[in-house]
Amino acid sequence: MKILANNPSKKTWLDIDKGSDFPIQNIPFGVFITKDDIITIGTRIGEYAIDLGAFHQLGYFNGIPLTDDIFMQDSLNDFISDGRKTWRLVRNRISEVFDAENPILRDNMAHRGIIIFDMNEIEMLLPIYVGDYTDFYSSKEHATNVGEIFRGKDNALMPNWLHMPIGYHGRASSIVVSGTSIRRPSGQMMNSSSESPVFGPTQKLDMEIEMAFITTDVNNLGEPIAIEEANEYIFGMVLFNDWSARDIQKWEYAPLGPFLGKSFASTISPWIVTMDALEPFKCEGPVQTPEPLSYLKHKKNGNSFDIKLQAFLETKNGDANLLSETNFKHLYWTMGQQLTHHTSNGCNVKAGDLMGSGTISGPTKESYGSMLELTWGSKNAITLKDGSTRLFFDDNDKVIIRGYCQNKEASIGFGECTTKILPTFNRKK
Repeated sequence: MKILANNPSKKTWLDIDKGSDFPIQNIPFGVFITKDDIITIGTRIGEYAIDLGAFHQLGYFNGIPLTDDIFMQDSLNDFISDGRKTWRLVRNRISEVFDAENPILRDNMAHRGIIIFDMNEIEMLLPIYVGDYTDFYSSKEHATNVGEIFRGKDNALMPNWLHMPIGYHGRASSIVVSGTSIRRPSGQMMNSSSESPVFGPTQKLDMEIEMAFITTDVNNLGEPIAIEEANEYIFGMVLFNDWSARDIQKWEYAPLGPFLGKSFASTISPWIVTMDALEPFKCEGPVQTPEPLSYLKHKKNGNSFDIKLQAFLETKNGDANLLSETNFKHLYWTMGQQLTHHTSNGCNVKAGDLMGSGTISGPTKESYGSMLELTWGSKNAITLKDGSTRLFFDDNDKVIIRGYCQNKEASIGFGECTTKILPTFNRKK
C-alpha cells in the first residue's frame, strides 16, 4: 500500500507556519486531554491538535476497519496492536481530509469546532502504556568516550561491544512525558574524600540525548524474529532523555549494571512520529567492522535515519544555551538489529514496549550526547551565556532536546523533549 501522506507537494487548508515540525507530511500520534477534561488519541498539524476520537465518530474513517472506541482511549497501545496496514490507512485518510483541496471538513465549521483544538487548549499525556522498557548502548563514539574516561584509551570498548547490541532492562514506571519536572535523586555514592559510601543527592545529574522506538506485538515467547522482519514491527519514534546520576551509577553498576542511578526518570516527547513519515529520510549508518553474525546482518541498505538532534540548557533567566548537536545516523547498531537481538533468545516483545537507542554521540566534541562527555569527566566546565558554569546540571535548569529531519523535498520534526530539574524531595517531619 502506497504512503500517500508523504507527498512533499501536499498542502493543508489549516494555517501553519513554514518550517513547522508538524506539516501535513508528518501526522504523528499522541494522547491529550481537552479543556473539557476528555482524554483522546489525536494527531497534530502545525499548532493544531486533531481529536481522532471525534474524527472517527463523525464518520471520517468510514471504510477503514476500526473498532468504535479505538481512539477514545488513554493510550495508543490498542491502535499500535492493529499493525502497519491500519496505521497506514489511518494516516493516509487524515492526510486526504486535511488536504488543501478537500472541502469535506474544511467547509464544515460545526465539525471543525468539535475535532480541531489549538495546542494551547490541550495538555499532552504519555502516549503509550509502557509495559517494558529496554535501553541499548549503540553509539560507538559514546561507548568509546565513556570507556576512555573510566578505563583509559586502551580498554575503551569492551570485547563484546562490536559483536552485538548491548542493552539492559530499564524501569518503565518512571518514564514521563515532556513537560514533567523531575526531582534530583538521592542514592549511595563514593566521594573522593571518603573511604566509605555516603547517601545524599546526586552531584552529577546528567542528560542522555537519545531516541526511542515503540513496537507493536512482535513475537510469541520462545520465537525469535528474523532481521528482515524486524522493521515491520516498529510503529514509530520519540525523542528520549534517559537521565543519569553518574556518581550513584559509578558506585553501583558493578557487577549487575544500571539500577538507581538510572531508574528515577526518563523523559519522552509526546508525539510518536511514524516510521512511514520517516521513510524519506532513510540513510546508511556506520560501516560495521567486523561484520555482524549472520542473524544480525541486514539484507537491504538504508537502515538508519538522518535525524538531526540538539540539546539546550535553559537557565532561570530564560537563556537557551546550545549544548550539543548530533545525529541519529551516528548509531552503530540499527533499530532492526536491536529488535532482532532482543528477541534472539525468544524474549517476547509487546505493543507499546519502548526501546531506547542509548546516548547518541557524534565524532566531534560538539556532538557528544552527555555532560559526562562534553566536560570530559568533569575536566572541562561549560560556560553559559550568563557567565555561570556547569559540569553537570543544577536545580531549576531546564533541559530541552529537539529533533528534526530535512532534505531537499521535505522537513518534519519531533517537537521538544523538555524537563525542569527540581530540588531533591525532603520529607516533612
